[in-house]
Amino acid sequence: MEAPESVEVERCNCSICRKAGFLHLIVPLSRFQLLAGEEAITTYTFNTGVARHTFCKICGVKPFYTPRSNPDGIDINVNCLDELPPELSIVDFDGQNWEENAHALAHKSMDE
Repeated sequence: MEAPESVEVERCNCSICRKAGFLHLIVPLSRFQLLAGEEAITTYTFNTGVARHTFCKICGVKPFYTPRSNPDGIDINVNCLDELPPELSIVDFDGQNWEENAHALAHKSMDE
């Protein structure tokens, strides 16, 4: 993915994201292209089955996934980008209370 110069990402406080160090950059699916490594990627789902958690089957890192909050988009772990965007704004997201807060992310996967 080629990210814009300036991006806003979410730092989620849920137990999974906090422990994994996932910084969320949610974009429309149309703006995402996997450039390499597709053969090493696998996916799992649980609970509602809407979210598709994608990870490397060799090392276990989760570079991106389809989030339940934005099933029409993709959520990239900014920490997995080879080059970080020059202007990175990190905002806190209360994922411990996900059901109450997920609506605040809905606009992130809309095409501009």
